[in-house]
Order: sequence, then C-alpha cells, then structure tokens
Amino acid sequence: MQLLSKKQLVFISFMLFSMFFGAGNLIFPAFLGRASGEEIWLSMFGFIISAVGLPILGVIAIAKIGGLDTLGERVSPTFSVIFPFLIYISIGPLMAIPRCATVAFEMGMKPFLASDGGTTTFALLIYSIIFFCIVLWLSLSPTKLVDRFGKLLTPTLLILLVAIFIKSLLTPLGSTTVPAEAYSEGSFFKGFLDGYLTMDLLASLAFGIVIATTIRTQGISDTRSISLSMMIAGLGAGILLAVIYSILGFLGATSGSMGQVDNGTAVLTQVMSQLFGNGGTILLGVIFTIACLCVSIALIISCSEYFSNKIPRLSYRQWAIILTVISGTIANLGLNTILSFSVPVLGFIYPIAVVLIILAMFDDVIQSSKIVYATAITFTTLYSVVETLNSTFLDGALSNFLSFIPLFTAGVGWILPAILGVILGLIISKTKSVV
Repeated sequence: MQLLSKKQLVFISFMLFSMFFGAGNLIFPAFLGRASGEEIWLSMFGFIISAVGLPILGVIAIAKIGGLDTLGERVSPTFSVIFPFLIYISIGPLMAIPRCATVAFEMGMKPFLASDGGTTTFALLIYSIIFFCIVLWLSLSPTKLVDRFGKLLTPTLLILLVAIFIKSLLTPLGSTTVPAEAYSEGSFFKGFLDGYLTMDLLASLAFGIVIATTIRTQGISDTRSISLSMMIAGLGAGILLAVIYSILGFLGATSGSMGQVDNGTAVLTQVMSQLFGNGGTILLGVIFTIACLCVSIALIISCSEYFSNKIPRLSYRQWAIILTVISGTIANLGLNTILSFSVPVLGFIYPIAVVLIILAMFDDVIQSSKIVYATAITFTTLYSVVETLNSTFLDGALSNFLSFIPLFTAGVGWILPAILGVILGLIISKTKSVV
C-alpha cells in the first residue's frame, strides 16, 4: 500500500482545514460563546459534533464509498442527480461563496467606510470584483492547493488566531455571564443546530473530489491508499477545527460583560478592539479576508470540477468563470439577504445529508441495501419538507402537530423518522431475502 509521508499528510490536513474554515467558522462559535455564557462548553460540545464531527464523517464516508454520486446511487439514480446538484449549488454560487465575500467585506472594508448606504453599496461592488478576480485567478490552478493553502495561508491563519488567544490569556477580557434565553435550556441541541450554519457538512461531501485529486498529485494512485490518506487528513483537519472553535467560543464567552450583540462579527469586533485597540480592526479584517479567500477558492474548484464532469461541453476553466461571476452577482445582494434564504435551505438539506453520511458509515452493516437507504432518506426528506414549510411559509402553524414528534422542540425532530425509515428498510430487505 502506498502511503503519504507525515509531512505531506500534515500539509493536506492544513489544506483541508483552510477549505472548511471560512466566514461562518469565525463568527458562529464566537457568537455561540457570547450567547451561551456559563453554558459555553455544553453548547460548544454540540457545536463541535455538528460542525466538526459530521463534516469529518462526511470526508470519511466519501473516502469509503468512492464519491458523492456513488453514495447517492445507494438511494436511487434520480437522487444521485438531484441531491449532489442541490449541495453544489448551496455551497457554491447560491449561498456559501457569496456569503464569504460579503462577510470579508463587512469585516475587512466596511469599518473604514462612511455610514452612507450608497457609499457602502458601491464599495461592496468594487470589493467583490477585486475579491472574485483573486479567487478566479487562484482557482485556475487547483493542483497548487497544497502549496498555497497547506504551506502558506493556513499556517498564517493559525498563527494569527493563536496569537489572539494568548493575548486574551495575558489580558483577560472578563468572565462568563448568564446564558441568553435560547441557550438557557437545551444548550447542547442549540449548539448542535448552530453548527449547521457553517455548512461544513455539505462542503465535506463536495471536497472529497478535490482531496482525492490532490493526493493523486502527490504520487498516490492506489484507491485504498487514497481513502486512508483522506481519512487521516480529515481527522487532522477536525482536530484543528475543534481547537480553533474552542478558542473562539472562549473569547466570546469571556467577553460577556461587554453586553449582548446580534451576531458574531460584532462579538469579534468588540474582542479585537479590547485586546488590540484600533489595530484590532485591521487584524480582524486580515483574518477574515484570508479565511474567506481560502474557502471561496476551494468551493469554486470543487463546484467547477463537479460541473465540468457532469456537463463536459464546458471546460473546467469556463465553469470556474461562470460560477465566479454568479457568486459575485449574488454577493452584491448583501449579507442579510443571503442569510435570509440560506437558513431554510440548510434546514431542509442538512438532515438528509446527516442521515446519508451515517448510513454510509454503517454501509457494511446494512450490506449496502438500497431499500434501507431509500426508506431512511424518504422518511427524512418528508419530515424536512414539512418542517421547512412550517417554519418558512406557514409561520409555525403545524408546530402543535409536529410537537408530538420526539426532539422536535430541540430542532432535531428528523431523528425519529430517519430511525423508522431504517427499521422499515431492514424489515423489507429481510423479508425479500427470505422470500
């Protein structure tokens, strides 16, 4: 079996970390820390499970099964077309990439602008053009990811974040406070749901093709060796993510005396100003810009490789240009608009993705049964459709009915339908095998 060197594995782990670690990965754990206060570590535990554990399981699942399309075929041929498309659109030009650009603008440029709305709109346009030109330029050479991410950008990002943490220990921000209402009860499940917002679980399903290609460029061609290397890199990236999330959560929690705010960007702005004065705003802007650039490049590469394989009439380069232009256009709608339609979309897709990954991890146990995959995903999808309609369009009109489902109020009511789907699938498959 061919194996990468320890040095190569470290750099690929760094690369994968930077592919995951974008805008949401900075702001959500910081806000969670501030809002959960004294409940920080319980809510952070839930956050790490959904924002680290599940994405790493996603990488392992893709490494084990062989690709998102192959995994989707376990359910049905139709599902293998529709679901990957939804994932790549969501983590690509529709939500994740534009969000990266707008958050980078909010943190790296907006603080230095006048408050005039017209000025901000024009500045966002100019900023997004420059941002996406850089993204496109670096995306056109996907084979150089290890050199650019693993050896340069990720170490720089980690050094900056660790420096902030050390500074917070030398000059403490304060103490934790009573948690906000949403985190006062069920803080674990609230943290778990907050982890959805990073979108890393969806990204993990898409990054598989990029990681596998990168490993091949390092001289590894054996399928088993590629899978093993992907798993090791995934675990390495997961450890880094968990450490950084804990640091950001700690910063947010210990800054509770500064008062409650509406989002994680405000938390980090307050923290950096407290620790570094006026220079903190500049440093924070640099951190956000680096993180958002890394993720945007990784997502453009992943989506371009996917669509160029599915629709080969257009080359990888052409798809990269198209997706970059679309992402830049949507970015100019503004952060609030992007977040407003991303929440219901994620609420619909995430449960399906979680169940699919868990099934993949137990693929040998269920003997790759298409019936089990189909029933579990069908039940989960039906629940996700109803819950999304209820929360988005019906203003909670069905909540009284849905509250009879265990864990509905905790936000994870899909667990029971998924389990019932698995049980039904096992019964049907066993019955067919007997007959």
